[in-house]
Amino acid sequence: MNSGMVGVMLGVSVFIGFLGLVAFLWGLRSGQFDDEKKMMQGVLFDGEEELQEAALIDKKKREMKREPSMKENNNGGEA
Repeated sequence: MNSGMVGVMLGVSVFIGFLGLVAFLWGLRSGQFDDEKKMMQGVLFDGEEELQEAALIDKKKREMKREPSMKENNNGGEA
């Protein structure tokens, strides 16, 4: 094998590895790996129906948390 060819292959490999590292760090900073609930729900609920039901329950919980603050804003505006 030609030593020039080995150098080119090594350079390309290092470049591709660097791109992979940059993509991984970008994913960490942008929160791509921060979904803890998905993994736990995947363990608890095996089927698709159970996952959809869990997502619906989670959505209802978020809506219930938002409702009191919306009521306070409406009552505060009327007084």
